[in-house]
Amino acid sequence: MRRRIADFGLSVGTMRPGPRDALTDVPGVRVGHCTLDDPQKGLRTGVTVVIPAPGSLFREKLAAGAAVFNGFGKSMGLIQVREKGTLETPIVLTGVSSAGALYDALFRRSMDEHSEICTTDGSVNPVVLECNDSYLNDARQARLGREHLDAAFGAAASDFGEGAVGAGCGMSCFNLKGGIGSASRVVETCGREFTLGALVNANFGRMEDLILAGRPIGSALRALTSAESNREGDKGSIVIVLATDAPLDSRQLARLARRSFIGVGRTGSFVGDGSGDIALAVSTAVRIPHKAPRGGIVEVGVLHEEHIDPLFKAAVEAVEESILNALVSAEHIAVGRDGHSRRGLVDLLSDLGVGRN
Repeated sequence: MRRRIADFGLSVGTMRPGPRDALTDVPGVRVGHCTLDDPQKGLRTGVTVVIPAPGSLFREKLAAGAAVFNGFGKSMGLIQVREKGTLETPIVLTGVSSAGALYDALFRRSMDEHSEICTTDGSVNPVVLECNDSYLNDARQARLGREHLDAAFGAAASDFGEGAVGAGCGMSCFNLKGGIGSASRVVETCGREFTLGALVNANFGRMEDLILAGRPIGSALRALTSAESNREGDKGSIVIVLATDAPLDSRQLARLARRSFIGVGRTGSFVGDGSGDIALAVSTAVRIPHKAPRGGIVEVGVLHEEHIDPLFKAAVEAVEESILNALVSAEHIAVGRDGHSRRGLVDLLSDLGVGRN
């Protein structure tokens, strides 16, 4: 059963969530997972695909902006996103050892879908974002490829799993089981309502620093668990994907992406040296044609920045809640690589006096 932080009588921020309280509250967005979970072989990994809009993203791109808070990571495709300000493939999340293979798989899938790529037209810019899942997953053995990517695409839907699924299967967060989490906020600005959604792959933080919806519980958690699990630093990474139907350009989306790290800090992280912290934001409001239209001018309306603050606030709240949703959704992992394990936060909440409604 899907667990959310709200099920425990806790809330994040003051803004109203969307009907699913998920990234897919933004119209047209879908998420799919493929999970490789074979504890006998020490394999706990997977791939998650975010499809931010229907149709061909190569032929009709989305405005996009990226932010890097701490660049300890192996993400692919962000240089062109930051230079051109557009996204032209779905977004792939995975573990560290499969990033290169899935870049190749997404490139080849894009060529299969578009005969003009690398023939009558230029190449394509796949976006693949990774976190290091090698504490629980045998990254030296794990190799995801085209079949896993295609399975994630085939599973893409408005309703999707959270916690130890897809790219989140082998992730750790605050020395507990981490993974995929999501949330959304309804934004009122300019006399209209927009939606902002967030999805995270949470794989960062030290247990003793954890703040749960404003409650510092890290020290109490540490007392409940073994000291061994608390010698690790704030490392491992977080990938954040934001989507909104508000009309923002690439510069504004990069500003939005930067604010998302405030939500990470509100959970207790200080973004340690060994943590890669990456955010990518897209707007679905306007499609940008690959080929220049007649006359060469693309007219795009954007939100005036006197009205952008509610979106900044929504990004902070949605990211904080997404991380907490990942923690309460993730099940206890008894055995991972070399006998490593991670406790699920839910197993410990009752001992902390936090109960479900």
